[in-house]
Amino acid sequence: MRAFVIALLLVAGQSAVAQHAIELTVGHSVDGSLVHDEEDVYTLLLDADQFVAGWANQITVDVVIVISGPDGEQVNRVDISGRGADNFQFEAEAAGEYRIVISPFEEEEGDYALVVDRVEPVATEPAAVVDQLMAAFDNDTSPGVVVGIVRDGEVAFSKAYGMANLTYNIPFTVTTPTNIGSTSKQFTAFAITMLAERGELNLDDDVREYIEELPDLGETVSIRHLLTHTSGYREFLNTLSMGGRRLDIGDGIEREELIELIQRQPELQNSPGSKWNYNNTGFGLLAEVVARVSGETFPDWMRENVFEPIGMTSTMVRATNAQIIPGASQGYVTSELGGWDNATDLGGAMGAGGIYTTVSDLAKWMGNYGTAAVGGQHVIEQMTTPYVLTTGDTTSYGFGLFIDEFRGQRRFQHGGADTAHRSTFGYLPDLNVGMIILSNFPGVPGNAGAKIAEAFFGDLLESEAAEEEEDATQAEEVANETFNPEDFDAFAGRYEMEEMAGFILTFRRDDDQFFVQATGQPEFEIFHRSGATFELHAVDAQVTFHRDEDGSVSSITFHQNGDHMANRVEDETTINLEDYVGRYFSEELEAFYSIVVEDDNLVMQHRRWDDIQLTHGSGEGFAGGFPIASLDFERDENGTVTGFNAGSGRTRNIWFERQN
Repeated sequence: MRAFVIALLLVAGQSAVAQHAIELTVGHSVDGSLVHDEEDVYTLLLDADQFVAGWANQITVDVVIVISGPDGEQVNRVDISGRGADNFQFEAEAAGEYRIVISPFEEEEGDYALVVDRVEPVATEPAAVVDQLMAAFDNDTSPGVVVGIVRDGEVAFSKAYGMANLTYNIPFTVTTPTNIGSTSKQFTAFAITMLAERGELNLDDDVREYIEELPDLGETVSIRHLLTHTSGYREFLNTLSMGGRRLDIGDGIEREELIELIQRQPELQNSPGSKWNYNNTGFGLLAEVVARVSGETFPDWMRENVFEPIGMTSTMVRATNAQIIPGASQGYVTSELGGWDNATDLGGAMGAGGIYTTVSDLAKWMGNYGTAAVGGQHVIEQMTTPYVLTTGDTTSYGFGLFIDEFRGQRRFQHGGADTAHRSTFGYLPDLNVGMIILSNFPGVPGNAGAKIAEAFFGDLLESEAAEEEEDATQAEEVANETFNPEDFDAFAGRYEMEEMAGFILTFRRDDDQFFVQATGQPEFEIFHRSGATFELHAVDAQVTFHRDEDGSVSSITFHQNGDHMANRVEDETTINLEDYVGRYFSEELEAFYSIVVEDDNLVMQHRRWDDIQLTHGSGEGFAGGFPIASLDFERDENGTVTGFNAGSGRTRNIWFERQN
């Protein structure tokens, strides 16, 4: 729920003094001690095409692990938890010396132990590839994960690793029911679309026809808007967090709060259908629509009309986070004391999440996309057609599904995340194959899905070599398109995100190199792509500069998980921090925040959250952190600060009035 533009770039910078490099021996633990301005450097001599796995045991210090290859290029960076074991793994593509640098997070000091316990040839046989990717979890002291490969609606491969329950020493198995988080949204969308197909509702009906207590906010919010994340309603998880709800430590959410939250919302965040903004509130409301139209509870209707007809006998909707799911996996998050802590599922998640299921049941669900035996072809077609905004732009989302392309193939996909559980669901309809990853903790490697798909389906996909050749062709075309580095000077400057006051992207040129830096984050090089568009190689993101009629550049579009506008702002001006000091109250959230000055910095405080240091952007805009990412202050005619509008990406413009 914290993700926003350029969030994937968040890398803690380290300026440390390197010590003498120590050569590592496989299987041998090395003890280390860090102070805040030093780092420890280890080396490992490797042959080409070797797989390496190990961990750092953070005994009394939170460490950052950075691994670089013989050419000095970074091959992995790990900073998962504050204490206990942080696992790392990588593949050595070239022979030579690899460096593992251990540095302290921020200014911590303390002791750690480092071990490389596995060096072996990179696997090529699909099952062995999965074994290597899940090596860190193949034990009885780690939470668990299961991987499934589906062909023609049948499980072609499945294997589980680790533990479903650490307290009672219960292994994770391929039949362990597991929370799939937001992957559940496609099931809710399927239910609504089936009801529409049966004539029991219309997708373009005003949702207030079914949930009468929702307020009239000036424009019609339809069921279709809820299905496509374009309603303009507040996102309830972000909003409640802004009010002080600690979802990360198990604070509850009652189902009726979704409606109450909208009842307190003064206006829509956007005109319905005009903007895509991922929204759990909408899918929670859709579950309520199913219940009110059918006269049954949402879990009962789903069981009778979806799960049982498809043959999903191990699948159920968890109505509350207190409900017992027989044999289910317990969720875990890393503990600040080392090891693992039990985690409680999010409350109020039904419809947006809340489904527990297994690999074999999800295989049957995938199969139904191909056969449409339940629901019918028209339902499937509607769900898998990208939504077109009122602006004319096409989103990459249908009904409860992302619709995109993977290695030359159409893909229907969705990921899921609850407090602890994670899921990956990807289906290639033209090949009738798919992949599933389910876990009861957040630590599965981010590249696991692509590597597993390559291992099992590589011969059916467009080759990586073809992609690289296409990239090279594009690069050659760009090279042939003359771009004078000095032309970048018209683009250089500071741009403030429209969705987040105070969040600034700063662009600069150094000879023939170009760089971008986001508020509170390190600087990254960007590369000319074509025209006025540049791209980042560190993540999948681009930026396009827009010229006005007079040739000046006053705005940009940042392309990452959607299009995000930003406007040029003048150089940072001197401000009086004392102007903003005070106590602020939001009637909408029934929440207080205090703003104080500490060590010449403006700091926002809440009794339940860690202090947030504010960074000035432009005008009255400041960037914050979690749970309030941006603040835009307002003044009266006398110049006195009267309050601020707060935002957190999915939730915007919540008013906090100054109390003193």
